[in-house]
Amino acid sequence: MLKERCQPKRCNLECIKYCPPVRTGSEAIVMNDEIGKPVISEQLCVGCGICVHKCPFEAIKIIGLPEELEEKIVHRFGLNAFRLYGLPIPKRGQVSGIIGPNGIGKTTAIGILSRSILPNLGEYDSPPTEQEILDHYSGTEIHDYFKKLFDGELRTAIKPQYVDRLSEIHSGNVVDLLSKVDDSSRLDQVANQLTLNDLLDRDITTLSGGELQRVAIAATLLRDADAYFFDEPSSYLDIYQRLKIAEIIQNISSEKYVIVIEHDLAILDYLAEIGYLMYGSEGAYGVVSQPRVIRVAINVYLGGYLREENIRFRDHEIKFFPKPPRDEWSRAPLIRFDSIKKNLDGFKLSIDGGAIHVAEVVGAVGPNAIGKTTFVKILAGEITPESGAIDSTAKVSYKPQYIKPTFDGTVRELFIDRIGPNYESGFFKSEIAHPMNLRFLMDRDLMTLSGGELQRVSISLCLAKEADIYLLDEPSAYLDSVQRMSAAKTIRSVIEKSARTAMVVDHDVYMIDLISDSLLVFSGLPSKNGRGIGPLPMRDGMNMFLRQMDITFRRDADTSRPRINKKDSKLDREQRNSGEYYYSL
Repeated sequence: MLKERCQPKRCNLECIKYCPPVRTGSEAIVMNDEIGKPVISEQLCVGCGICVHKCPFEAIKIIGLPEELEEKIVHRFGLNAFRLYGLPIPKRGQVSGIIGPNGIGKTTAIGILSRSILPNLGEYDSPPTEQEILDHYSGTEIHDYFKKLFDGELRTAIKPQYVDRLSEIHSGNVVDLLSKVDDSSRLDQVANQLTLNDLLDRDITTLSGGELQRVAIAATLLRDADAYFFDEPSSYLDIYQRLKIAEIIQNISSEKYVIVIEHDLAILDYLAEIGYLMYGSEGAYGVVSQPRVIRVAINVYLGGYLREENIRFRDHEIKFFPKPPRDEWSRAPLIRFDSIKKNLDGFKLSIDGGAIHVAEVVGAVGPNAIGKTTFVKILAGEITPESGAIDSTAKVSYKPQYIKPTFDGTVRELFIDRIGPNYESGFFKSEIAHPMNLRFLMDRDLMTLSGGELQRVSISLCLAKEADIYLLDEPSAYLDSVQRMSAAKTIRSVIEKSARTAMVVDHDVYMIDLISDSLLVFSGLPSKNGRGIGPLPMRDGMNMFLRQMDITFRRDADTSRPRINKKDSKLDREQRNSGEYYYSL
């Protein structure tokens, strides 16, 4: 039972009404007055599936799992609640990565390994003791880890997933927070590594998402621990910052246990040695597969098929272009702009003259606080530049970087209010709603949505509006890796099939690679000055951008996905010498 979807006040309790055991007098499904929602008896349920099809909100899943899998259960949250099968095994001296969609138990897994959650082995009503847990895992590799953990010989530090909630937990200046957790007297060193010196005297409530992320990572690194867990450390960070964080995490892994959950697969590939793939059903159950070399783990995840286990966990394969989609552009220009200049709170932005063409997807790349969002707002008409003109009568649809829900109602009511009856058109349903997986969200209140759900709704709403150009600022935020690929393909499909234009600002190289025909490249000094050049052909733009980042990319031989070359490796040196930073031919 997916409790967040269940809305008994908006239905006729079809699950109870049509249940065959209930109609014969059995209490297979009863209304629980305490939670105000139906509860299914797993012992009395016959698995007919009628309730699954009758529920108007698709809040019920009946899943028959193999008996051998039930023997691997690690944790269960309660009756009709999420179950976790298997655990990643931390290994000293290497970084282990966890790959999987949202709602599949990744955060639960590291919660158990960090001792913030005690595994109940499925016995939620009578949880086992620590000794019973050790007896259960006797003779397995995870036993020794749990033994040290329970005996207090293993100290853990965890970087939480949602860093934007940091200001709700802690108050005061950044330096006060970091001083409290500085077990090893390394505050100055870590602050230098993460470029936090200018933030130390700032109040936590004034920090941006990227600044909060770096503070959270610093707070984790300052703890004197034996095992470190990083839950989505790249969120809000630009690619330069992501690479810096990856190097720092790699350095501490030489003598520590380190596990990282990450949706930016390019960074995870660069960061980790071993990968644990997780699959299952969102909100219902999650399974940890056997460990694989990180390259293989990512390729298997993109392919959607576990050959050794003979399990297909996704009905489609995610594919990448072997080369940029288009090398030359011959369409008519939709927007022309002269050299643009804008001063904003001490920040100076200049954009070289250029043009955005009809049916073109322009990717915008560059460090944080360099002017990307400012330029998007200029195109959207929210900001007026001091000099320079934009030659365009194009109608704009804009998805901002930071999404704050203000609409009081359901997602369906939001679409009716903003785009009218078009939300029921065949094009919207097939090209936007289906690939963005909106069917489970349409009757949910907007204010109850998670960050990822809100992001999917915002992207869909932007694309559903009638416009000539769609401006999407950081659409990958809060989305898992598969959702990012789906969003990229949805944006690309809408642009191609409707002959519209889009500009996408993002830090996920996989998404930019999948979606873009050309690139607008930003450089400069963050928060001081920025310059935008382009749009440039894809290869030229990526070469310029990666040269600025001082990294080279290659293509994976099996999937053609971008991969970051190890610094000073043979291929890295060869590509630098040839001037081909994007990928070798």
